[in-house]
Amino acid sequence: MKYRKFGKTGFEVSEVGFGAWAIGGSWGKQDEDDSVKALHAALDRGVNFIDTAAGYGNGRSEKIIGKVLKERSERIYVATKTPPQPGAWPPSPYDDPDKRYSEKYIRSSVEERLRNLGVEAVDILQLHTWTRAWNRDPKPLEILSRLKEEGKVLTYGISTPEHDQNSVVELIKGGLIDSVQVIYNIFEQEPAAELLPSAAEHGVGIIVRVAFDEGSLTGKFTRDTRFEEGDFRNNYFAGDRLARTVDRMEAIKKDIAGSGLSPAQVALRFVLDHPAVSSVIPGIRTVWQAEANTAASDLKPLSKGLTEKLREHNWLRAFWYSGK
Repeated sequence: MKYRKFGKTGFEVSEVGFGAWAIGGSWGKQDEDDSVKALHAALDRGVNFIDTAAGYGNGRSEKIIGKVLKERSERIYVATKTPPQPGAWPPSPYDDPDKRYSEKYIRSSVEERLRNLGVEAVDILQLHTWTRAWNRDPKPLEILSRLKEEGKVLTYGISTPEHDQNSVVELIKGGLIDSVQVIYNIFEQEPAAELLPSAAEHGVGIIVRVAFDEGSLTGKFTRDTRFEEGDFRNNYFAGDRLARTVDRMEAIKKDIAGSGLSPAQVALRFVLDHPAVSSVIPGIRTVWQAEANTAASDLKPLSKGLTEKLREHNWLRAFWYSGK
């Protein structure tokens, strides 16, 4: 396992981390014993960075991680997230930050994060979403700054709103956050335009989520794939989305043929090859996934030719337009 600097925080984190959403729920049935084994397997292979959230099983993911932390002696960095108080997701441009992220609420949430994880300070506390409407007066970040001064959180940042990831670029350039969690993958390459370069320039740690596009970039889905009841991907790939995604994945498979790499390996290396990335956090829920995903750190960077081919698969699917 290779390690990278996490911005200017002083943390040295494994370049492949443990995405802990699935062990909390929302991805179908998950046995807690399997989750514990998966965590230990990843840690045994050099992972020292775990990402979770309050909303992953209503704290279940955090509690499982807390249980495992007590059984380990090495330094393990845990990033977790506080969601806004109930309301529109993502936040509306008209939302009042004092109502969605009030100081009383944030402090209460941080205390709950500490209890669930069984730690004295949160390594990385992330606001689980954001709106650029708050950039002119980012009061929630002022609250996190005070919590940092008090030693409740060591560093803090934002997990980008899916529809407007560039909303955090101004905060990066202003030195207002220590980290950003962003969606970046072969289909979603917009962060390479400004967000990632800005993070590198200003020493902001970058956590990459959805490297597999919720599983599609592993190449295992077909047009007939069905997900378990309760799996959020039933909505993510609703309508014709799955069929369109599978067709695009078939084109990627043709481009990587002969590389000697699996689609999953290519997906992870594509992310890791960007120098601004601190850690990529593929979802892990089994020992097999822990072994397969951590192995990506041992692979060589993708060739220039293959990288150029993969860049052509950037997909502007956030917009309603006539192209496929």
